[in-house]
Amino acid sequence: MKGILKSLEGDKAIWGVVALLALFSFLPVYSASSNLVYVVGNGTTVGHLLKHGLLLVLGFGIIYSVHKIPTHFFKGLSIIALPVVLVLLGYTLAQGTTIEGANASRWIRLPVVGITFQTSNLAAVVLMIYTARYLSKIRDREIRFTESILPLWLPVFLVLILILPANFSTAAILFCMVLMLCFLGGYPTKYLLSIIGAGIVTLALFVLLAKAMPGVFPNRVDTWISRVESFWDGTDSEGDYQIEKAKIAIASGGLIGNGAGKSVMKNFLPQSSSDFIYAIIIEEYGLLGGLSLLFFYMLLLFRIVVVANANQTVFGKLLVIGVGLPIVFQALINMAVAVELFPVTGQTLPLISSGGTSIWMTCLAIGVVLSASRKQDEQKEIEQNTEEHPLEVLSGQL
Repeated sequence: MKGILKSLEGDKAIWGVVALLALFSFLPVYSASSNLVYVVGNGTTVGHLLKHGLLLVLGFGIIYSVHKIPTHFFKGLSIIALPVVLVLLGYTLAQGTTIEGANASRWIRLPVVGITFQTSNLAAVVLMIYTARYLSKIRDREIRFTESILPLWLPVFLVLILILPANFSTAAILFCMVLMLCFLGGYPTKYLLSIIGAGIVTLALFVLLAKAMPGVFPNRVDTWISRVESFWDGTDSEGDYQIEKAKIAIASGGLIGNGAGKSVMKNFLPQSSSDFIYAIIIEEYGLLGGLSLLFFYMLLLFRIVVVANANQTVFGKLLVIGVGLPIVFQALINMAVAVELFPVTGQTLPLISSGGTSIWMTCLAIGVVLSASRKQDEQKEIEQNTEEHPLEVLSGQL
């Protein structure tokens, strides 16, 4: 056991928070999976729990493997992975079928293991790394908008356009995260305003195209509009139904909750083990449980900022913020949807909700953050050895 813990390098606080979130996730996933078993008629609760455990084990394998990769390797890997991601997104969008009743233009099925894989999650991580690489490359140069169109904004808009038809919320979040990273990376604000305007025009053109040719993207634009309208005026819709059930679950939880596994609304709330698992957590563990979970996500955010601030390279700083901040941002959006601060978006709760792709891509991002923190720890160790044994270090270098 000591040998395993010794091999875990990087920021120990991040390792601890991620491990605690993963361990806690077994309780609400096991409880909420009864909805899939007794209402939907899909599998058994033990089967869903074992599947969730297997996904987490593979996820931690991803964290361990990725955090051993030197940080600067991600520059080249992002250039190689971006064309692959574009091909996967195009293939996923072109399917136009359904997987277990869901829109398959978001997922592809892995042929060997039979697990569905949401390509947009992988695309988000790769695009943020690619953006961090480009921003670090031009950090000390005068930036011209025309020079950045092909190497930066063309890949960004290609990824977003391929995600947008099937998953507006993911495309919107990714667009905001890219803009945020560019702002922190010193990209001129006047150019960012132009990009925002171009994004709004592109979205408007897509909506008009979808309205003019409803057979191309059936129901997607109508679904977005109905969710936003129901959020603002309280009209009845599927999203409104889910929000109402979520609010009932939250209200019945009170201060300390009804106890583990004693949720009632999990049998009436669709997606209770994924998109709306936070409502089930509050119903079973109360306001204290919900705030405790929020605290751990904020602690994760704090450690991400600490790692980014301590990193000695521009690429390392932007990389940590680029892949780390979206994890916390997605968690806050999931919580905000459950308490009706946001319209229904379909975003899962990282490391808590069931679902393979979300867990794996979150683990991939955490592995990248830990890789950056591992390099930081190695630098500190070198500096400490230099202070304690300067002659030995100098002779070793000679």
